[in-house]
Amino acid sequence: MSLRERLSSPDDARAAAAALGAEPANQAYQELKKTMHQMILDRIDLERLKRLTTEQFKHELALLIQRIIEEERIVLNQNERHNLVLDIQHEMLGFGPLEPLLNDSTVSDILVNTHSKVYVERHGKLELTDITFHDSAHLMKIIEKIVSRVGRRVDESSPMVDARLPDGSRINAIIPPLAVDGPILSIRRFSARPLTVQNLLDFKSMTPPIVQVLEALGRAKINILISGGTGSGKTTLLNLISGFIPANERIVTIEDAAELQLRQPHVVRLETRPPNIEGKGEVTQRALVRNALRMRPDRIILGEVRGAEALDMLQAMNTGHEGSLATIHSNAPRDALSRLENMVGMAGVALTPRAVRQQICSAVTVVLQVTRLTDGARKLVSMQEVTGMEGEVLAMQEIYRFEQTGVAADGKVLGQFRATGVRPRFAERLRMFGAPVPDTAFDPSRVYE
Repeated sequence: MSLRERLSSPDDARAAAAALGAEPANQAYQELKKTMHQMILDRIDLERLKRLTTEQFKHELALLIQRIIEEERIVLNQNERHNLVLDIQHEMLGFGPLEPLLNDSTVSDILVNTHSKVYVERHGKLELTDITFHDSAHLMKIIEKIVSRVGRRVDESSPMVDARLPDGSRINAIIPPLAVDGPILSIRRFSARPLTVQNLLDFKSMTPPIVQVLEALGRAKINILISGGTGSGKTTLLNLISGFIPANERIVTIEDAAELQLRQPHVVRLETRPPNIEGKGEVTQRALVRNALRMRPDRIILGEVRGAEALDMLQAMNTGHEGSLATIHSNAPRDALSRLENMVGMAGVALTPRAVRQQICSAVTVVLQVTRLTDGARKLVSMQEVTGMEGEVLAMQEIYRFEQTGVAADGKVLGQFRATGVRPRFAERLRMFGAPVPDTAFDPSRVYE
């Protein structure tokens, strides 16, 4: 029996269509879509529906919607009919109004501010779309569909959730009573194909000498901390550097929401787990870091340092797991080390400030600062080396920097990359690991716009 035959006479659609005449066009369309969708859900045999392939279902659904439109003599042009079919398919098979945005490769962020406002980020700039949800209940249904597919939940007892879509995109949802005006949804999208070195050079996010040094750092097993604000490109840079790790090394990644896209053949991916409805069963990043040490890793990659796991990460870096990588939220390289010190304090271990700084000094060799500029461009604005302790203070020296010189009439940030002229102490280690970098890479007279 076809999907169309499972549906009884569409009296509901006739009544809805008759009531649409006096309403504004967009509201009328939303009402029609909602009524058709609900009627289909009420009347079809969902168990038998599961036996259809996706393509069979789409075909049967399109025939059914066309039949209803013709029988009820609903006035829609060909383009509107096509859009209605697509929208209902998205409601039943995908994520409703969000589906076109998720299929748009130019969209990097989707920000749903209640059911009536949806913003997207394209090329570093936020813009308001004409996409809306029918009401808060409609948005809530989409959020529940997203989180349920990855084994998470969101309700009044657990009104915040972090999860990820099948393509790796990271989502965050927060609902009433914490969200006063209605459910809020944020989606950070990730390309199915990670950005390459050439992409970042084309975007002028870094320069060829910087890439040369980053590749050598990855091969020479030097511990790197990537610092930056939200949306500044920390994960993108982490993916890039991890691509320089030799294929014969065993890598263990630890994340809150798995989003790293490593291409090496020997990668073990670990992801934290939130507590269940009884408040039990939580697995933290700190527990995963400790477990990772028993998994014989050559390198550990920590998606983001947020708390007490900082201590375990430093200990891992200091006990044979060289070449490990991590990201941290911070506005400057020195601030990143200060935050790291504060996070070690969260572990509840009685260490003096000097002892903690000595741990950091021994573990972290390079701090990379990435920043999202006012024009939306993301750049590696500073590379600094941790050189040791000077009294009670961690000593650092800058190797590369991006100097902003102004803003063009079109809002584009103007500036230039240059080396500071300092030859880093890790240069000798690069040579020992067979990844030497020529002195010309640190020439301060070479300027890149």
